[in-house]
Amino acid sequence: MSEETARLERIGVSSGWRSKAPVGLLAAAMAVYPWVDARLGLQTLGAMLPICLFVVLALGLNIVVGYAGLLDLGYAAFFAIGAYTAAFLTSPISPLPFRTDFWSAMIIGFFVAMLFGVILGAPTLRLRGDYLAIVTLAFGEIVPRVFLNLERWTGGSRGMNPIGRPHLFGVQFGPSDRIAWYYLILIVGALSVWAISRLHDSRLGRAWMAVREDEVAAASMGIDLVKTRLLAFAMGASFSGFAGSMFASLFQFVDPSQFEFSISILVLCMVILGGMGNMYGVIVGGIILASFDRILADRLTNWIHGVGKAIDWPLLLSIDLTNARMFIFGLALVLLMLFRPEGMLPSRQRQVRRDREGGAVAARLPRPVPTEHEAATEG
Repeated sequence: MSEETARLERIGVSSGWRSKAPVGLLAAAMAVYPWVDARLGLQTLGAMLPICLFVVLALGLNIVVGYAGLLDLGYAAFFAIGAYTAAFLTSPISPLPFRTDFWSAMIIGFFVAMLFGVILGAPTLRLRGDYLAIVTLAFGEIVPRVFLNLERWTGGSRGMNPIGRPHLFGVQFGPSDRIAWYYLILIVGALSVWAISRLHDSRLGRAWMAVREDEVAAASMGIDLVKTRLLAFAMGASFSGFAGSMFASLFQFVDPSQFEFSISILVLCMVILGGMGNMYGVIVGGIILASFDRILADRLTNWIHGVGKAIDWPLLLSIDLTNARMFIFGLALVLLMLFRPEGMLPSRQRQVRRDREGGAVAARLPRPVPTEHEAATEG
């Protein structure tokens, strides 16, 4: 083996280790988080359950937005479909004549959400840009209204309660079993990461990214644009069905107000903040935004009020970050688009494109004309 070959192999092993090290550290931190939370008295484990579910939602939306380049503004509709599927299949007040257990309901919710992704995508994915965004926005508004108006079957605004819980080794997960729920959601999230990474590296994943980068070139290479987009919609929706099933069983209650348009925007913000197309960036972005939404907004508001009382400043007492969350998310997106449009951790393709475009812009800039002294010096 030549020295050059050995050097390249060492570089490959080193770069591979560096790329996997942050992922391993994040996984280790998530695994020991309940112990850290108990030792430090943070009392945030209950809030971490919906945070992890929102990360799973963001991973699914990243398939549609990040990999395939399709703007979906109604992603919460698939979340609702997964949640109501679990409720219909496990709740004692369900109108269905049969019941299943939680595990079967979760798997069925996966495929039901996928089916509705196909139903939405089949007639609409020939649209592009703003038109597709408007259609998905309408779908996201229609689905909760349907569940609201089908009061005879869904309970309308009263919702559905109770909902079946998971059984594992003869033990039923209760509402107070937060550690068990945490590790269940963490395992499902890890399986989702594994499945999505396999999709990303597959022929289908390369087709998604080819369509995202250049539709004309992708079509000329024999890629069926409509079929490829439809598969992206279906796979993205299916992971939302997973998350919806666990959400319904965890909180033991579903009603249409839980799946409003703001949920779709929050999940989309996670994908954009973390870095569209970068699965691990989406995880980081999801944890940051969901943590602010569920934990930090309330605690920072209490801290600001405490400072306001201490210094007797009424302005600080009037600040409520929990009611200004959407404003803060919007401001964060504006700043991100101005200063880092690729996201916190951009995908490799977007990073290469940014560097290439930056080099092209620099090459087009006029060079300063040297002075007579500089020309004589160079000569």
